[in-house]
Amino acid sequence: MSYQPPFTITSKMLNLVSEITEALTKIESNQSTSITPYLRKTNRIKTLAGTLEIEGNFLGEEKITAILDGKRVLGSVRELAEVDGAIQAYEKFEEYNHNSLDDLLKAHEILMNGILTTAGSFRRVNVGVGSESGVSHVAPPHERVPELMIDLFEWLKNSDDHPLIKSSVFHYEFEFIHPFSDGNGRIGRLWQSVILYNYKSIFSSIATESIVRDYQDRYYKALEDSGELGESTPFIEFMLEVIFEAIEKVGNKVGNKVGNDLTENQMQIIQNMKENSKISAKKLSDIVGISTRKIEENISKLKEMKIIDRVGGTRGYWEVLV
Repeated sequence: MSYQPPFTITSKMLNLVSEITEALTKIESNQSTSITPYLRKTNRIKTLAGTLEIEGNFLGEEKITAILDGKRVLGSVRELAEVDGAIQAYEKFEEYNHNSLDDLLKAHEILMNGILTTAGSFRRVNVGVGSESGVSHVAPPHERVPELMIDLFEWLKNSDDHPLIKSSVFHYEFEFIHPFSDGNGRIGRLWQSVILYNYKSIFSSIATESIVRDYQDRYYKALEDSGELGESTPFIEFMLEVIFEAIEKVGNKVGNKVGNDLTENQMQIIQNMKENSKISAKKLSDIVGISTRKIEENISKLKEMKIIDRVGGTRGYWEVLV
């Protein structure tokens, strides 16, 4: 391995990796019954809104939801193109090979199609990254970008560092190289999530980008601090904090909805609705072992709690919302 990105493993990193691993284990133990299509969709919308808002696109979760539902919304041509590109890029989230530079280029082409004529291609000009105080970072010369990106992916593929740390190092190094004329922040955040998904598939349901949005000033400061230090250590620590908070949000939601608030009978009703969305109250009564009237009372409570919904009336089906 010819290139080794500079960073220092700190006690803070090790503690955060341990806490993240423990939190992931708790969620994974409930994953089959609690990580639903609805939760995945909700967190994907939060991810899209978060990563776009960091770049100044404020269409927001409501309009992104409407677009996903096929509805027309008001917005500038660029805003709508950015949302469409982000939706399409994240739709292929689980298909990307995290070790493939070609896949990253394809992701950029999808993300920036309709915005950049050079989408999917490295920049051919020299650039500086601005901040409130002026230019905070002069990116490497454009002619070095292909070589630097090849080296970065070689390191990513061969490094033995923990994936949580490795994903954060990659994110920082990617932003340092700044390989594209536009879309670098969005692709950097996307690819860190792709690396994390390769580590644990549960990350397809964790909206890390929305937490970055919540701490946007700290995000940019961590990038600047790492640049001044000459290694990605501050940025790694920041991103591990972000990942931990994002996981805790999912864990709290799962725990609140599927844990202490529900009875055993309600848990059984939910599970059977997941397995058979057209199941009847009579059939549930037979399986759960309580009267049809009690089943209907529990269904009414679950609907009030917005855990389930009925779609299409008597000939319709049950939708589990969490």
